[in-house]
Amino acid sequence: MKVLLLKDPKDRDSGPDPYIQELGLYGFEASLIPVLSFEFVSLQTFFEKLSHPDRYEGLIFTSPRAVEAAKLCLGENSKNEAWRNSLKEKWKTKSAYVVGKATASLVEEIGLAPQGEKCGNSEKLAGYICARETPNSSPLLFPCGSLKREVLPTILKEKGISLESLTVYQTAQHPSLQESLKNYFSQQGIPASITFFSPSGVRFCLQHIQKFSGDLINQIKFAAIGPTTAEAMEAEGIPVSCTAENPTPQDLAAGIKKALHL
Repeated sequence: MKVLLLKDPKDRDSGPDPYIQELGLYGFEASLIPVLSFEFVSLQTFFEKLSHPDRYEGLIFTSPRAVEAAKLCLGENSKNEAWRNSLKEKWKTKSAYVVGKATASLVEEIGLAPQGEKCGNSEKLAGYICARETPNSSPLLFPCGSLKREVLPTILKEKGISLESLTVYQTAQHPSLQESLKNYFSQQGIPASITFFSPSGVRFCLQHIQKFSGDLINQIKFAAIGPTTAEAMEAEGIPVSCTAENPTPQDLAAGIKKALHL
């Protein structure tokens, strides 16, 4: 039984994608189609902010890309040396809030201890942060994407938690998305299930899926990686057959199995 995942593959160097592996255990033949492309911006500004940990209460990372931006701006030898010699230890005394396991493991790679990874989405993370931070303190530094939702900033503002946002990557449609979807539907046919991994994925993919699946779209069970994506799907009129309890391969595979009544 075929399932389509609208997401980037895991880093090419580190073995098979965990979602494809997990779905394979359930007997699903899963395929990935990358939906988004990213361009990193303002990395010099980001490093300047990272160079002054004394100005911040901590960091917030709500996506793996934001941590990748940190890795990139620490990549140069002189900056990496500054990070290793003093900056990392100073940031380690502060909070590093994250959404999801993928982001948490990348934060660990730069030497920080992530908190809040089980929150699953920005809204829950905001509540987690508010319970731990003191209002009217120094700001939390929030490197984010150009398409970030305002949920987290709004909740923190309401609670008097200061936030300093910096756009460190811009999100666009993957250049080969339409061609990849066309090839998938012509070669593989209509999948039993399609999973969206982000609201922007819904926005970029939906018209193509409607075009290539035609009247057979009603046969497809649509899944969401989390509540934010599910909301975006519902707003576009897509029936959501399942939302993963947590954004993990295990929870998604179990949800799809249940939605397909297997």
